[in-house]
Amino acid sequence: MQAANGRDAPDRCPGAVQVHEAADGGLARVRLPGGRLTAARLEVLRAAAAELGDPALELTSRGNVQVRALRPGAEHELAARLTDAGLLPSASHERVRNIIASPLGGPAVQRLVEAFDAGLCATPELAGLPGRFLATIDDGRGDVTPLLGDVGLHGSRLVLAGAPTSASGGAELLVRAALAFLAERAAQGSRAWRLAELADGPARVAARLRAVLTGEDLPATGPVEPGVSAHGVVVAVPLGLLAGAQSAALAGAAKEMIVTPWRTVVVPAVPMEEADSTVAGLAAAGLTADPASPWAGVTACAGRPGCAKALADVRADARAAVAAAGAREPGAVPVHWVGCERRCGAPRGRHVEMLATPAGYRSAVV
Repeated sequence: MQAANGRDAPDRCPGAVQVHEAADGGLARVRLPGGRLTAARLEVLRAAAAELGDPALELTSRGNVQVRALRPGAEHELAARLTDAGLLPSASHERVRNIIASPLGGPAVQRLVEAFDAGLCATPELAGLPGRFLATIDDGRGDVTPLLGDVGLHGSRLVLAGAPTSASGGAELLVRAALAFLAERAAQGSRAWRLAELADGPARVAARLRAVLTGEDLPATGPVEPGVSAHGVVVAVPLGLLAGAQSAALAGAAKEMIVTPWRTVVVPAVPMEEADSTVAGLAAAGLTADPASPWAGVTACAGRPGCAKALADVRADARAAVAAAGAREPGAVPVHWVGCERRCGAPRGRHVEMLATPAGYRSAVV
């Protein structure tokens, strides 16, 4: 039997209302279910970051956006702006709207995201989910199921901590699965943040839903890479930091975009005859659609000076390494730079870790 995790405190995952006090000021995390973001809402975020904190928006490994270096009390102004823009539909549930979806899944996936988000916010008990709890909605190709959400759909199949079950359904099934997690956590007397931390969590939650784990292998693919296709234009955002000019370029390129968990941005439904001009406009702002760019797949935590625990200015060091690098090899594994053993923002799956230590960086494939 898997041992239950001994969490002795509730998680303090930041939100847009409950901000985290970092070394450089308040840190607010704005949830974007399915990564969907309109140009108008991006402009609200861009202006808020420029006027209330650090002008660069941070993209996270869950397809959300963070605003850093908020001055004391600025979180109230930020929350008001987000509410007016429709980015904060539920103050009670805002930290638990963690939904990653297949970025190229199209309208069907988006409808599932919207239905689950609505069901989540309409269920009072689910405000008690941990801020780390994650739902994934995979269109069946296997891009986001490997990210090991606590509950998820792979096509219509329910997956629990990445394990397929015999249950099938839609958004309502995900709501019931999230409630089953809370019920099982209470039954175990646990403060677990993730389903896999419960003793036999996936099997026991499946049983509460009158389902079983099937043990089968589901198809899996890698991250959505930068490039141009019939799905649209995918651009890499260097180190996951959207400067003001880059936000403006994205807002000018499309009415809607998708922030991915790989810190890329999808500009969907770009007509092929307009793709070249769209790519050129985004490239002028520093956003590349070239899969061979040395920026593709390179991410980093905040590092110094924003994080008091960091041992190095990892972003500056990552920039120097990229500047010295050549073209990225096809299929190269991602590289993540981190300033301490907490490994914040690390991508799920195999990657090269550049870990800052008192003696310098330690490189390893993890």
